[in-house]
Amino acid sequence: MIDRELYLFLENWKVSSIRKPLILRGARQVGKTTLVKLFGKSYDQYLYFNLEKRKDLSLFKNIEDLDATIQLLFLDKGAILSSNRSTLIFIDEVQEKPEVIEQLRYFYEEYPFLHIIVTGSLLDFALDNIDKVPVGRVEFAELHPINFREFLLAKGNIQMVDLLDGVGIDEHLLKPLFDRFHEYALIGGMPEIVSSYLSHRNITKVNRLFSGLVEAYKLDVEKYSNKDSMKRVINHIMKTAPFEIDNRIVLGEFGNSSYKSREVKEAFELLHKARIMHLSYPTTETSPPVIRDTGKRPRLHFLDVGLINYQLGIQKELLTIDDLNQSTKGKLCQQIVSQEILSKQHLFSEFNTFWVREEKGKSAEVDVVYQFRKFLIPVEIKSGASGRLRSLHEFIDRCDHTYAIRLYRGPIQIDELESRNNKKYKLLNLPYFLAGSLDQYLDWFID
Repeated sequence: MIDRELYLFLENWKVSSIRKPLILRGARQVGKTTLVKLFGKSYDQYLYFNLEKRKDLSLFKNIEDLDATIQLLFLDKGAILSSNRSTLIFIDEVQEKPEVIEQLRYFYEEYPFLHIIVTGSLLDFALDNIDKVPVGRVEFAELHPINFREFLLAKGNIQMVDLLDGVGIDEHLLKPLFDRFHEYALIGGMPEIVSSYLSHRNITKVNRLFSGLVEAYKLDVEKYSNKDSMKRVINHIMKTAPFEIDNRIVLGEFGNSSYKSREVKEAFELLHKARIMHLSYPTTETSPPVIRDTGKRPRLHFLDVGLINYQLGIQKELLTIDDLNQSTKGKLCQQIVSQEILSKQHLFSEFNTFWVREEKGKSAEVDVVYQFRKFLIPVEIKSGASGRLRSLHEFIDRCDHTYAIRLYRGPIQIDELESRNNKKYKLLNLPYFLAGSLDQYLDWFID
């Protein structure tokens, strides 16, 4: 069993005085069912229903009659319907009966003592298939692949976790952390694959799991669209997208195809709903709120770095690498940094964005812009001398603060720099394995 950070969120949800039915998002095989089953052990009664099973689905046949349905659920599990017993009802693969989501408002209003969690591997498709999402009567959370901190916990590296949870790491302690992070970057964060790797340390066994998972995602294509033409576009993207890792892409003729921009965009939207990959559009803003410009070329991000490594066939290269920026021209490092930042966002799915300035004869691009308090913080993911960060200087000249971050293969340090327009600012250099710790370091840096 791998400890997940979202478990703490679930514990707080359980005791909250304003608790509502929870809709748990996340891609297939990121560990949603396993996490909630573990959480269910903290209740007096735990009622689990998988709507892909015909028997369980039949219990929800007349979901509009909520009283009768709840009676059926408790009778089926031999449980007692009582406010004196803590009860969690977990409804899995809810996309098989989207009407269940519509009824969550009545669970909330008429049975507030029952704790309800629903999830599904194609949950966003279910949300599209209902007339009324019970806004204000439900809560949302999202489970992502295992992040670096969770990986260290699974390995039993408690001292390293303690270092991640603090602020400041002595330089002589960095190498073992970089080594572990490179190991994590090789395997990625899909729970079954991490568990197998930690149990057997056999990359061949792990690759069989990777192969099965990739094929399962491809077979899911049948569920994403009813149009054969769209299935072909999605299959093409699944095969070619790993070679565009963290690149800015052109939708038309994507992956050397003849597909039109409209077709490719629709296919990406479906893959985004399945949480397999997403397009990140840039912003030209230098202060909140972040407004994305969908008229500019987006970047392509993936669910998990391990899946990319397997599909690109670069695992052997990563076994001996000392700096992730040396692989795939730094694109792999950008992918895993974005994945780490996103893994901390449990309450919403606002994917990372980047900053661009595109003028005739002049262009600049900052890898990530990160909203912290009233600031939009520019984050560069680069090795080399800090004085070479031209795009960062461009951003600083246009923003209303004097803070920037660089994630790289090096120690924690602060550089005092000057932009091209002679604006003084401070650059916090952080080891890239601290990408998931930006909030705590920004607290320390700014205050």
